[in-house]
Amino acid sequence: MQEIPLPPHPQTLEEWLAHCERLHPVTIDMGLDRVQRVARRMDLRFDCPVITVAGTNGKGSTCAMLEAIYCEAGYRTGLYTSPHLVHFEERCRLSREAIAADQLLPAFAEVEVARRGQDGDDGQGEVSLTYFEFTTLAILRTLSRAGLDVVILEVGLGGRLDAVNIIDPDCAVITCIALDHMAILGPDREAIGYEKAGIMRTGRPVVVSDPAVPQSVLDRATEVGAELWRIGLDFHFAGDKQQWGWATHPSRGGRRYSGMAYPALRGANQLVNASGVLAAIEALRTRLPVTAQAVRNGLALVELPGRFQIVPGQPTLVLDVAHNPHSVAALAENLDAMGFHPTTHAVFGAMADKDLAAMLERVAPLIDRWYLTDLPTARAARAEDLRSALEAGPLGRGQVASCYPDPLQALAAAVSAADPADRIVVFGSFFTVGGVMQDGIPRLAAKHLAA
Repeated sequence: MQEIPLPPHPQTLEEWLAHCERLHPVTIDMGLDRVQRVARRMDLRFDCPVITVAGTNGKGSTCAMLEAIYCEAGYRTGLYTSPHLVHFEERCRLSREAIAADQLLPAFAEVEVARRGQDGDDGQGEVSLTYFEFTTLAILRTLSRAGLDVVILEVGLGGRLDAVNIIDPDCAVITCIALDHMAILGPDREAIGYEKAGIMRTGRPVVVSDPAVPQSVLDRATEVGAELWRIGLDFHFAGDKQQWGWATHPSRGGRRYSGMAYPALRGANQLVNASGVLAAIEALRTRLPVTAQAVRNGLALVELPGRFQIVPGQPTLVLDVAHNPHSVAALAENLDAMGFHPTTHAVFGAMADKDLAAMLERVAPLIDRWYLTDLPTARAARAEDLRSALEAGPLGRGQVASCYPDPLQALAAAVSAADPADRIVVFGSFFTVGGVMQDGIPRLAAKHLAA
């Protein structure tokens, strides 16, 4: 295909992203018609196996573990995930490394040409794309030309109508399904499960790692004729405080891993995610063989910033992008298991459309002082609104809460007030965690230790 020259403007990734933000009248516009039209003009396709991962929580961890294991097995991997914490380039990884900004520019130009109908026009004229749709197409194009052995795609929102779903996966993975984005995906787990199940394909494996899977997911698997791999039936795991093991049912080959170290990603929920990962690897084994040592090494070396990430220092810093009641409940469980800290300080910022009451109710018993922050997006709740939500809860009126214009200032205030043995937890949104990581991962030293 003839290489498309970059237009005179935009010339940088930042300019392209600003261009994408201006194209469409709304931020979220669910549906595949527009993005499929542009993808057809681009002749977008993959020549290697594709794994698509959907779910409410656990998607990022699942993608990171798949990436790590396949890399350890010697495969060239491509990963698309969203949103990013600090830099847009985090969304596209080649063999575990974030792509360089200039490597994305040709694909952005190609999407723009196809969007305008200038190359192979189908007679339907210019197509308006959202920021997410445009950037998804650009990253998919970049991955499709990178000479990869396996591509891992994280769904942005839902599944059925998400732009990622224009690609037919060779294996689908559905992680836990919980209540989030209900205004878009539906009022309950059954409705949300139906949307997630939209990534299934006829005759292809779908791994479901939610132990309490909604019936809508099972019904959809039957309806489309997908090859269902279900936790607790087709595969299972067990563990103690030192190690864990995993096995498939004899009908699925009876493969077994025993005496494994826990995944490097912290939290009890990571065994559920890792179990789904191993099932997906098993489902694709004939095309992508993986050794037991690659599995062990991948799980031991996997990294994912912002998922119950404990940063050593004084005080201890915990970074977690938990942003809905289910993930905040997991965060609270993990905090409770950390050991004794005299005081827990929380830097908290969240989107206005979240169930703030349920989030705060679960974690508030573990928090002594709150540092509430504004976030740099119109979707975010103001810090003052967060304080009102906190005070409306059963514990809120007895807790100390102050407000700040951004996460870095909130963190600075928490560090100033904390003793060396305390801990600070930063959570509530990707914007909150990303906001304190603008200059890298903070390394804390309490003020009376600075000398």
